[in-house]
Amino acid sequence: MRAEIITIGDELLIGQVVDTNSAWMAERLNEQGIELYQITSVHDSKPHIIAALDEAFSRVDIVLTTGGLGPTADDITKHVLCEYFATRLVEDPAVHAHILQLYAHRPDVLNRLTATQWLVPETAKILPNRVGSAPLMIFHRGQQILASMPGVPYEMKIAMEEQVLPYINNFNFQTLNLKSQIIHRTLQVNDIPESSLAILLEEYEEAMPSGLHLAYLPKDGIIRLRLSSYGELSEEQMNLWFNRLKELVHEYMIADTDEPLEVIVGRLLRERGATIATAESCTGGKLAALLNKHAGSSSFYFGSIVSYDNSVKTRLLSVPEEMIAEHGVVSEPVVRRMAESACRQLGTDFAIATSGVAGPGGGSDEKPVGTVWIAWTTPGSTTAQCFQLGKLREQITDRACQKALVQMIRILQS
Repeated sequence: MRAEIITIGDELLIGQVVDTNSAWMAERLNEQGIELYQITSVHDSKPHIIAALDEAFSRVDIVLTTGGLGPTADDITKHVLCEYFATRLVEDPAVHAHILQLYAHRPDVLNRLTATQWLVPETAKILPNRVGSAPLMIFHRGQQILASMPGVPYEMKIAMEEQVLPYINNFNFQTLNLKSQIIHRTLQVNDIPESSLAILLEEYEEAMPSGLHLAYLPKDGIIRLRLSSYGELSEEQMNLWFNRLKELVHEYMIADTDEPLEVIVGRLLRERGATIATAESCTGGKLAALLNKHAGSSSFYFGSIVSYDNSVKTRLLSVPEEMIAEHGVVSEPVVRRMAESACRQLGTDFAIATSGVAGPGGGSDEKPVGTVWIAWTTPGSTTAQCFQLGKLREQITDRACQKALVQMIRILQS
């Protein structure tokens, strides 16, 4: 079973808005055994939308569109779909009632443009949108389906999970045998170049059956290895091949899941009943943002001292001015003291500290841009390591966070 995503909106094509919806939708589709064939972004233009719909329906069974469902003149998706499916707009009492309730405490929003939101295509199946005013529309074309959803990410996600995917599953389960046994297994490794990893796995890849595919997905020193089968291997066969892969890369493996690093750290901390804090200089709170990004982080993450200025390091993290004068702020003694002080001040079992030259200025021959010291304090000791993490500011801070989390995983796994 194949699907395509069509994202609609000029803002996507001029870089004003980044399309995060498609990646999220792709994951959900794969979980349902639906292969995503193509993602297309189009202008708020009737000819462009219609051409994209024609092409998508020529290839796949399910078309998912996002965007263009607002009440303003530039949002034309609903009108184009009406024309495409040869129907007309009619008032939907259920949508009308929902919008009145949604904006009951905001009467200023209820105006003549809002009223257009309860007009829906007559032949479409309308599904509830409990968090927004734009109707969720399902169109049938023989054994093909189009689902139209809002472009606002949180609205789209709720619509997809609560309404669209269940509807597609129910429709296709009886008629099209939706479940096609798409299986992915992913593990993560580091401390090995991609080329060296490929050499290590040469014999493994040569022995793989034709229905199995291995992809290398490198990013900032982490390589995700994704093993995929599109309907040709059973779960048991896939597990066998995945276990062989794990055995070959066990020396470099961080995790045998595709979870974000911060999620793995959180899970390992919860398993220990342990807590962590951070003290950040060059990463400026980015590490803290990762550690508290996901629900449930309050059970293990206590907080951060973002000590970008040296005076904050001395006042809040007890880093002596003489230590900074002697060794420099980007140094092993300073970053060790930062980690130990954060652990003590915030009362946690573990702490991570970062201090570096993120650039573009501030580097020297001894400590060029990209030099980052990271320290990890545990209940028994503090360790620190120096890294050279590139030349670009965002790249350096992202890699610093990644290095900090990878080593924290290693510590918690030991």
